Amino acid sequence: MGWFEERAGLAGTVAVITGGAGGLGEAVASDLAANGVRLAVIDIDAEAVDGLRRSLDGQGAEAIVHHGDARDGDALAALFEAVDERWGRVDTLVNVVGGTFRAPFLDTRPKGWDTLLRTNLLHVLHACSLAAPRMRAGGRGGSIVNLTTVEAHRAAPGFAVYAAAKAAVEHFARTLAVELAPDGIRVNNVAPDYTPTPNMARLSGGGGDNAMSTPAGVRIAIPMGRAGVVTDVSGCVVFLASGLSSYVTGTTIHPDGGTFASSGWFNWPDSGWGNHAPAPLLERFSANGEEG
Repeated sequence: MGWFEERAGLAGTVAVITGGAGGLGEAVASDLAANGVRLAVIDIDAEAVDGLRRSLDGQGAEAIVHHGDARDGDALAALFEAVDERWGRVDTLVNVVGGTFRAPFLDTRPKGWDTLLRTNLLHVLHACSLAAPRMRAGGRGGSIVNLTTVEAHRAAPGFAVYAAAKAAVEHFARTLAVELAPDGIRVNNVAPDYTPTPNMARLSGGGGDNAMSTPAGVRIAIPMGRAGVVTDVSGCVVFLASGLSSYVTGTTIHPDGGTFASSGWFNWPDSGWGNHAPAPLLERFSANGEEG
């Protein structure tokens, strides 16, 4: 056994993942399985569920994979009951489920607000309420990891309710971390920024009208000059699930290439860092406007 395996202590543990069959969730599931974790996954995407089952079978991983909606309390409870029956323990919970749509707040309605809160906040509360008592009963501690977003930490025009729900998850995690700390149960968040996945491509209409889909846009907006990849995020989850983070709780890791740190500062071509568009660029816009 190597240094990482010994210190991480993940082999033989059990992780429940909500939304673990595609995109970021699939990367999390695969990386945890690669470290000997037994998995219980629920996902609403039937095609992704089938793909994850094949992938985990190929890895030789022990897994329970349910096709279902994590926002459905009965479906979520059924997954935990299956874990109880097969393994009798829960060591890690990873809440991946989330989603949004773009619209100015005044163009949205209560039905849309409810959908966003159910998708991004309420299922987290439910999953934690099912996982934490099992972790406490096991007496081994545990780790709860919520995938949030950089939008929980900054304004997000067009995504007001989504950003509010993710910010609520962040603060819920801090409070829950304090409540559960005496039991050795840690609660943390992972807040990525631009990490292209199929769902993100659909949100941006395929990426054609999204400046972040271009190399120049990425270089301007992300200090490290590249978009994220799913393993940037899953690596953080593995760390937080493992014994390497045994004294880390109530905090957030930002695998975002520095966008949270830069907070509105951009690396403009030929001008360098600035928190506003450089004058030559504004002059070109003005000239184009006058010509039009």
